[in-house]
Amino acid sequence: MSDGALSQAEIDALLSGGDAPAAPAAGGASADASVIEGFLKGTIQSQSSNLSMMTGGTVTFKGPQVGETTRDAFLGTIPETVTVVKVDFTAGFPGEHLFILSEEMAKGIASLMNKEENITLDEMAMSVIGEIVSQMVGTQITALTNKTGNKSIASGSPEAANIPKATVALPPAAMTVATYDIDLGNGATGKIWEVMGPAVSSGIAGALNGPAQGAAPIGVPPLSAMGQGMIGAQPAGHIMGGGMSNMNSGSYGVPPNMQSVQYPKLANPMSSREQGNIGLLMDVYMEMTVELGRTKKLIKEILSMGEGTIIELDKLAGEPVDILVNHKLIAKGEVVVIDENFGVRVTEIVSPMERMGDLS
Repeated sequence: MSDGALSQAEIDALLSGGDAPAAPAAGGASADASVIEGFLKGTIQSQSSNLSMMTGGTVTFKGPQVGETTRDAFLGTIPETVTVVKVDFTAGFPGEHLFILSEEMAKGIASLMNKEENITLDEMAMSVIGEIVSQMVGTQITALTNKTGNKSIASGSPEAANIPKATVALPPAAMTVATYDIDLGNGATGKIWEVMGPAVSSGIAGALNGPAQGAAPIGVPPLSAMGQGMIGAQPAGHIMGGGMSNMNSGSYGVPPNMQSVQYPKLANPMSSREQGNIGLLMDVYMEMTVELGRTKKLIKEILSMGEGTIIELDKLAGEPVDILVNHKLIAKGEVVVIDENFGVRVTEIVSPMERMGDLS
């Protein structure tokens, strides 16, 4: 509810003699919200496929429905205790950005990932939820980069916590909320809310809308001015003889400091056939191994080995172990024990440059 005070936009409108703009209703759809909704719906299939691959189940996203609302109105629609993953955009469209799940949905996703029932939302579970959200944001950033050509878009590391809804750090002003319906494939269904601050939502919508139609590129004079100055004003022979010097001096309607416009390269969108071909690889098994360490031995030392022989490796105690896929290093991690089995928690993903170095 409004407290009766006028916003700055309403004050500016009154001073200029115009009508004060109406405040958006809670959950209402604005032009920016409609643009963002269309974009997010285009990522739903990828989000479902990625989460299904990560959990080993059949996870389905639906929606989302996107609208603008206020903090108080939004808090009235979510459970008393929620799992919040804060993953602000740090570049491209910097600003507040977070995902909110019900406690039951967070437990359901963590259970699928860890293959464990009756899970508690401890530090490991929060790490799993954070990784899920990180993958979702990564899919969005890839799609935004392809659509806008902005390669600087980046987000911070996810910070997950299970807290009362009253303590959630929501944007203080109007915010944009995308509401997803999610089916985990095991009978569990629920919602995930994606919250964007005003700077993020307006920045994304503006970039997706692109430049205004019909506007001339910066630094290029209108075609009418170029036609009148260069062709209509002088005979063709005169232009051929001295046109260049006159253009450099600023005649014929062409600015003397005009520079060529650098247009970005057009991205080659992936065809549906190519996407289908990539989809065929999703069920291919690959060998994953965890390497504790290595060493080199002479043949005579190997032949002399027997029961009780201790082999010293090149790894120090507590040093991360190597995670390899088809014998190529992709990540590092730490050994954990799950029930009575060994496991490994991923602590670092090897950078693409390091992986390319290994291939060469």
